[in-house]
Amino acid sequence: MPKTTGAAGKRGSKKAAASTSRLSVKQVRSGIGHAATFRRTLEALGLRHHQQTVLVNDNPSIRGMLFKVRHLVQVTPAEEKS
Repeated sequence: MPKTTGAAGKRGSKKAAASTSRLSVKQVRSGIGHAATFRRTLEALGLRHHQQTVLVNDNPSIRGMLFKVRHLVQVTPAEEKS
């Protein structure tokens, strides 16, 4: 029988999703000439073109990807719209 999560697990995820901050990520150097893993990480972040800017959620997995390609991107906190 599959294991199900209770209502408490669902409530925690909704609260976390509501309070997530965003980061603005701009690709400042090309992935050409770098390892394939760097190019795949840029694509996973949503960066397809040089000088493109994307907004991503600020969570540990995204932070790990940004750390991997830190020499190719510029990261700033995204401005919140009111």
